[in-house]
Amino acid sequence: MTRETASVPASGAAAGLRHRAEAAASALPPLLVQARHLAGSVLMGEHGRRRAGTGDDFWQYRPAQAGDSRRMIDHRRSARGDIQFVREREWQISQTVHLWVDTGASMRFASTPKLPQKADRARLLALAASVLMVQGGERVGLTGGTLPPRRGNVQILRLAEALSDDAEQDYAPPNDRALIPHARALFISDFLGPSEPMEQALSKAAARGVRGVLLQVLDPAEEAFPFSGRTVFESIKGGVTHETLKASALQERYLDRLAERRSVLERLCREAGWRFGQHHTGDTAQNALMWLYHALERTAP
Repeated sequence: MTRETASVPASGAAAGLRHRAEAAASALPPLLVQARHLAGSVLMGEHGRRRAGTGDDFWQYRPAQAGDSRRMIDHRRSARGDIQFVREREWQISQTVHLWVDTGASMRFASTPKLPQKADRARLLALAASVLMVQGGERVGLTGGTLPPRRGNVQILRLAEALSDDAEQDYAPPNDRALIPHARALFISDFLGPSEPMEQALSKAAARGVRGVLLQVLDPAEEAFPFSGRTVFESIKGGVTHETLKASALQERYLDRLAERRSVLERLCREAGWRFGQHHTGDTAQNALMWLYHALERTAP
């Protein structure tokens, strides 16, 4: 083979490199690309858990779980029985964050094509917050034990994939299983379903010393109720339908119910030591992420 036939023109090499880069980028979930872009627009500043003097205090032993490395096992404590135990220090507890993002059908609502669905905005904010926390040294995972808290870019990819799933029911109840004691949590939903499951979840979290943030995501139409005349209201799954000839007559009662629900959520957060916030899909995601990030920092011990 001659030298000429073996060589590759510079333009061809560049085109090949660009093709491979585009192929790699297309393999990433679009949600992850958006979340990283959004996280990059938020100034990190100095991370609150990077303080001198933290990290050496023993906190507790706990059974080893999926995601724990072998070096975390305390062999002396584990030798007393058949269960392997991890020796956790205070900084490890405070740097663990559990996520629950509502995937119920009610979250798949957008009043106009120009607005994102509530589910899309909730997932974007949750994943962008996870990117920021992982960059700051946090371990992030989902509630329920399906994706235990871990660090690293691989975990961010796992979160992006897991958050893409949709639930069948109109209102998905919060998953409060496998919460690590004294960790932190972030719950994002429209919170328009029955309030009892959320009350039970926050009560359980508070009993385990878990502090966190509730973020209510609503479409602007759900906040203003701009309906009048003959209107048919229908749930996303079609299981609930209500027709009225004068929708404006329902506005006051609806807004009272919405305010009542907000009051309940604020009370539950006060009792559990959590923070409550609101976000409308018509507002910028960047402002919501900034608030979320600082709210989570304030829940740290």
